[in-house]
Order: sequence, then structure tokens, then C-alpha cells
Amino acid sequence: MEDSLVIRGIEFRSRLWIGTGKYKDFKETREVIESSGSDVVTVAVRRVNIIDRKSENLLDYIDPKKYKILPNTAGCYTVDDALRYSRLAREAGVSDLIKLEVIGDEKTLFPDTIGLLKATEILAKEGFIVFPYTNDDPIMAKRLEEAGAAAVMPLGAPIGSGLGIRNPYNIKIILETVKVPVIVDAGVGTASDATIAMELGCDAVLMNSGIAGARDPLAMASAMKHAVLAGRLAHRAGRIPKKLYASASSPLDGML
Repeated sequence: MEDSLVIRGIEFRSRLWIGTGKYKDFKETREVIESSGSDVVTVAVRRVNIIDRKSENLLDYIDPKKYKILPNTAGCYTVDDALRYSRLAREAGVSDLIKLEVIGDEKTLFPDTIGLLKATEILAKEGFIVFPYTNDDPIMAKRLEEAGAAAVMPLGAPIGSGLGIRNPYNIKIILETVKVPVIVDAGVGTASDATIAMELGCDAVLMNSGIAGARDPLAMASAMKHAVLAGRLAHRAGRIPKKLYASASSPLDGML
């Protein structure tokens, strides 16, 4: 089945997007990305060197011609910081894409949605293709869409928690509320979590800790690849209705 994901005219081959934090070195990062089959790699501008090409650089290990580099503003707690790092990435020629994070609390890492909305509006007007990381709040998702977001990225659970999709009903409401793609970001802990997100109808899943923190990151990356594919295919195929009572697989109607 033809099932490409296109956002603002950009075609994405994979619906599994990969973060690059927490790996032991750039070599392992590259191997995990290859194992995942992803073509989208998100990089924290203020934490990983992708700007200074004179020193060891993640882009020495990840070919920008092969992968779509998605800079992110992880670690930014103010609108000004998020804007600054977004602009730095673009000025360095990395990308017009930006995964926008404005964090509101150091302990929970929940988004500052008021600041996020403001930053989204500013960057969208500057021509950025903005992917804002937000709470699983349908109202805020709609506001972000109206502010110019190219997609919305609701959390499944707090960053790095591995708790999975804690509120699938809010995710379903978001899917009904916005017209832009919905990409679950944060909280995925294992393959079944990724499958659930895709079965709900999400357009993609972005993850980092669930792979990087696994006992075998390479194997988990492969598991996540298959989980996303299975979940997407199941969503498109359409599950059977849930019923309280049994329904025979081989009905007796019409038989003697």
C-alpha cells in the first residue's frame, strides 16, 4: 500500500524518528540509526556538536544526504533560548526543520506550553518548519496548529520515563482535532508502546531513551522499526470491534 508521510512537501521514508542522545559514542549512534531504518535523526543543538565543523562532529558519522537532520532545542527553558538555538542551526546550514522544545520544569521536563506557543508562532513566521513538543492536550495542539506548526508532537509520557502511552484517549482526541500530522514524542519504553501509538493513528513516533537505555540498543532499534511498521499496517487494516461476548470464528449458521 502506498503510504508515504509528507510534511510541507518533504517526504519521509520512515515513521520511526530517532534521537541521538545517551549513546556511548558517535559510532554506536550511527549503528543504532542504521538498525532502526529511520531516515530522520534529531539532534540537540546545545548538547551535541553539529555547528562547529572544525572539531569532531556528529555529522561526520551521519550523512546529511542520507538522513534528514532535525535539530532540536532540548535543554532550553526560555523562549529566547529556543529561538537562539533554532536560528543557530539554520545559520549553520543544518536545516529549516526544528523540533521545538521550551521546557517548563526541570524535574518533570514538561513543556512550558505558553512559551512553546509563542516560539512556534515566531519561528513559523521566520520560515521554519516547526515540530513543537507539547503535552497531550488537544486544545494546545490546535493552538499550535493555528500558530503555524507543521506537525504536533504530544508526549506519550514524561521524557525518558519509559511509561508508554499513558493517555491514549487524549491522543485520539488530538488526532480528531488537528489536520497536521501527529507524532508521539517521549515516554516510549518498548516495542509495544510504539505499536500502540501507531495503531491509534499517529503519523510517526520519535524516541531516544527507549532505545539508548536498552540493554542491547541495536536490537531494540530493530524491534522499534518492526513495531512501528506493524502498528501502522494494523491501523490501516482496521481492527475488529471489541465485544463483551464470544463470536465463533466458524459460524454454524446455514449448516445442517
